[in-house]
Amino acid sequence: MTIASDTPRDVRIAAPAPDLARTGQVRPRRTRLTRNRWGYAYVAPFFLVFGAFSLYPFLYTAWISLHTTSLSDISGGTWVGLENYRNLLQSEFFWNAARNTLTIGILATVPQLCLALGLAHLLNYKLRNRTFFRTVMLMPYATSIAAATLVFGQLFGRDYGLINTVLESVGLGRVDWEGGTWSSQVAIAVIVTWRWTGYNALIYLAAMQSIPGELYEAAEIDGASRWKQFLNVTIPSLRPTILFTVVVSTIGAVQLFGEPLLFAGNGTTSGGASGQYQTLGLLMYQQGWSNFHIGQAATTAWAMFLIILVVVGVNALIGRLRTRADR
Repeated sequence: MTIASDTPRDVRIAAPAPDLARTGQVRPRRTRLTRNRWGYAYVAPFFLVFGAFSLYPFLYTAWISLHTTSLSDISGGTWVGLENYRNLLQSEFFWNAARNTLTIGILATVPQLCLALGLAHLLNYKLRNRTFFRTVMLMPYATSIAAATLVFGQLFGRDYGLINTVLESVGLGRVDWEGGTWSSQVAIAVIVTWRWTGYNALIYLAAMQSIPGELYEAAEIDGASRWKQFLNVTIPSLRPTILFTVVVSTIGAVQLFGEPLLFAGNGTTSGGASGQYQTLGLLMYQQGWSNFHIGQAATTAWAMFLIILVVVGVNALIGRLRTRADR
């Protein structure tokens, strides 16, 4: 007599899973993990230094900006919340410094980038001694801020300055470059333009050399002059680079400190008798290290950081919209 089984005959017993550890298939993964550990060990010093000297001061400055504290007793401050930010927005000194920073930034950035673009376009052609000219253009950037500012301060001197001497020789009157609002800001903008034009020109030159030559050949076949090639080929190809230099120059303009500090030759942070060229950087230094109001200085520093974020965000948005429009 046969007993029927409920189990189908075609059911097979599952074989046990192989031991991956014995077959050696886990070794590549373990090797990758080991390599990653060594990679983390190599980059750990950078993150330690970044955390100690960048991230921690950044967060600590935000914490200090919420307190009323002095330079002599930083840890003994009083919590005031957003009171420092409210006082900053109501301060006429802050708005004066913000206006000066804006005008000096525009006066320095726009001519600087235009001159850099023109110089890079000239050096992009096959000229003799191109290496010499590139080196000469980079020399102002290698010059220290103190040396450059002191020299230009003598050139813009009211009584014995070379620029006023030239103005008198052509029948114009002397200009009190330091005493006037616009004259002092123009003088400081000239110093900034002189120092950074060559640096930006080399950036533009490197970007120009990466433009395919076929684009220029096609434009030349179509009868485009060199000027039209520059407008229709070079400029559109340099848009990402131009956006980069605009952002970097804007950040430098907001943080402008050395040139206005040394322009008068006495190292004062007031920015002239009436604060006519006091920037946000000078105001921050004056609040913290002259008036000993570290909480207010930290608030000004964070206001500068927020301004930079807004400007960079606007430039990035403009660049993204232009990229979509080109598509």
